[in-house]
Amino acid sequence: MKKRNFMFSLYGIFCCAVLIGLDQFTKYLAVTRLAGERTFSLIPGVFELFYLENRGAAFGMLTNRQWFFAGVAVLMIFAAGFVYLRLPGEHHYLFLRVICILIASGAAGNLLDRLIRHYVVDFLYFSAIDFPVFNVADCYVCIGTGLALLALFTVYREEDFSFLAPGKKGETKQ
Repeated sequence: MKKRNFMFSLYGIFCCAVLIGLDQFTKYLAVTRLAGERTFSLIPGVFELFYLENRGAAFGMLTNRQWFFAGVAVLMIFAAGFVYLRLPGEHHYLFLRVICILIASGAAGNLLDRLIRHYVVDFLYFSAIDFPVFNVADCYVCIGTGLALLALFTVYREEDFSFLAPGKKGETKQ
């Protein structure tokens, strides 16, 4: 059982590294290809690539509170990691593993930006609805959160989360 949990941990770290790498690569492309350039329209009037240095949260809230957002990201990473490491090795919990990986990867991708650049690189823009500019890491967090809500209402029952109780690390349900 310990070997299986170790393999799940390695798999989770590998997946997070790949997702963070993809996020950072897209941000690198945005910085090198979009910064200082005009908006690039992928679907005219609907979806554009638009470079933005975001020093706040969505909708520009809490501008220049980088340490606050860094702290929130660290808490998200630790919470996702805590749940991931306590998950039983059963196939039933695969969906939760994916959710933890998405949330941790998204939080880590934006945390890296905040620590290195002191802002988050955003570049995806739905102009048709004037949605705030966002990035790949934001997609990870939003998709992970959406899947978590879906899972809570459709896949898992309250007793499926007994592994989170103190002293119940990775125990399977009876």
